[in-house]
Amino acid sequence: MSEADRRSNLGRGLAALLGEETESLAALDDVRPAKELPVEQLHPNRWQPRQVFEETAVRELADSIRENGLLQPILVRRHPQRPGEFEIVAGERRWRAAQLARLHHVPVLIRDLSDVQTLELALVENVQREDLNPLEEAEAYRRLVEEFGHSQEVLARAVGKSRSHVANTLRLLSLPETVKAFLADGRLSAGHARAVLGVKDPEAVARKVVADGLSVRQTEELAKLDKPAKRRSGGPSPAPPAARPGKDPDTAALERDLSALLGLKVTIEFNADGGGSLSIRYRTVEQLDDLLHRLDHTRR
Repeated sequence: MSEADRRSNLGRGLAALLGEETESLAALDDVRPAKELPVEQLHPNRWQPRQVFEETAVRELADSIRENGLLQPILVRRHPQRPGEFEIVAGERRWRAAQLARLHHVPVLIRDLSDVQTLELALVENVQREDLNPLEEAEAYRRLVEEFGHSQEVLARAVGKSRSHVANTLRLLSLPETVKAFLADGRLSAGHARAVLGVKDPEAVARKVVADGLSVRQTEELAKLDKPAKRRSGGPSPAPPAARPGKDPDTAALERDLSALLGLKVTIEFNADGGGSLSIRYRTVEQLDDLLHRLDHTRR
């Protein structure tokens, strides 16, 4: 598979990357046979974006494995430092659960992968399963950008997200450590964290959000009060704009149709020269991210 094809397939998940969409089962058995390996020959890898494995979920998976066996092979590569042993690319939770279920051997699929491919595959699997907390996702994006030279646009296509989602997620890494801890343990959501990014004292605002159990919307309102004022002149406030005449019925109907289609308030203004402007209002970063994601998919 060429580099271009591999990057095109990346956002479609592990099945496309493994070639299972185009190869027959017989060919897959010939080229990439699944086999069983002792659990002790498998090791987690340093490119694993996921740092927290929820114990309850692992125990529940172990119970299922005891009952039904491990149905999905673990994707591995040959360990770069340990001859004869293997590094887990995708399926570390299954490996952990298999050990709890006291399996001695597990099914694996062995592939020759570089470090960057290993990180990409692990990231795609976790993002598609929504297994990563926002900081784990942000750190994985950072590594792909800084260590492997991915642009945000390429990265967004790879994981099936909008470019704004990738950019906003990366911004979470600039938060103070206390706020990151709240985000990592689930006391703050990514929406909360993005709302406090631009305030004067993110830690103080985050502590209040956690203590009072504020919603994302309430956090955004609180953040507005904590941000430095944009006007510093001390002069009189600008006069409110003059009232505009009502829109013609056709324009009003078009605004209603677009608003219903997008789920956001749309305003259309016409200029005397025949041009005009289209304004889309959003209340949260999530709404903007959703809009950009939909437009990006429409463009493809």
